[in-house]
Amino acid sequence: MKKLIFCTVLLTCIAFAPKSFGQWESIRQEGEIGFSAGASHYFGDLNTRGKLNRPKPVIGVFFRKQFGNYVALRVAAHFTNLGYSDIYNTHNEYQNRRNLSFNSNVFELALLGDFNFFKFVPGDPDHSFTPFVSMGVGIFSYDPYAYLVGQKYFLRPLGTEGQGSAAYPDRKPYNTMAVAFPIGAGVKYALNDRMNVGLEISYNFTLTDYLDDVSETYVGADKFPPLPDGNPSAAQLLQDRSYETGEIIGLEGRQRGYPKQKDQFVFAELTFSFNLTSYRCPTAK
Repeated sequence: MKKLIFCTVLLTCIAFAPKSFGQWESIRQEGEIGFSAGASHYFGDLNTRGKLNRPKPVIGVFFRKQFGNYVALRVAAHFTNLGYSDIYNTHNEYQNRRNLSFNSNVFELALLGDFNFFKFVPGDPDHSFTPFVSMGVGIFSYDPYAYLVGQKYFLRPLGTEGQGSAAYPDRKPYNTMAVAFPIGAGVKYALNDRMNVGLEISYNFTLTDYLDDVSETYVGADKFPPLPDGNPSAAQLLQDRSYETGEIIGLEGRQRGYPKQKDQFVFAELTFSFNLTSYRCPTAK
């Protein structure tokens, strides 16, 4: 009974009195739940120089389970639309003439480990800020598409590099799910004992080279049967669009992409989270 009365008095003091050092020590941060918003960018066969000239919006939600003041485990989900076009490759005439483009909705779910550099106790003015690093593994869905004469075409079913054709039995249709390895860094600041804000940059290394539907070599226009009326199919017109910029360059066997380097993407986000806290009741002795 004495212990129960002591804890009741302690919690009442925490709720209505100014926070002292001892009271901050009695507060335990169990974790955070929050959301994020910012910009994303794609890097790959259509953006080989890592330009940041086509950012797209990204939104996310996350739950972070805290283990002490320094280490946490986080589950994060993101949605964005990635895309790029060869028309931005003004530094390389071949890439500019290639004239390929794509967009893709991307849903990612990741599990990350976070490490705070400083002790982080929300609400404690002496421990309300910390930089942190994170790394983990995730899975994401993607399905690249492009527009031809104003009409939207998903590129995977078209087999633009001969995937699924008898002429190229070694080129299988790629999956619309892939694994990513996010590595990030950021800072966070506790506005009070209930809410935090932060800034984080996360770079995602993927295990696919088909986020942009570009990876290997051209297979040649003759590998794509024409339509019944004799006109070229959408697959033929989208596998090599150099006809829109001049002489056709998509000859069979000529380089279309670079398969030895996988595609990547980055998130830069502002975060806002609510703290999940508990109180450690000291003994009455």
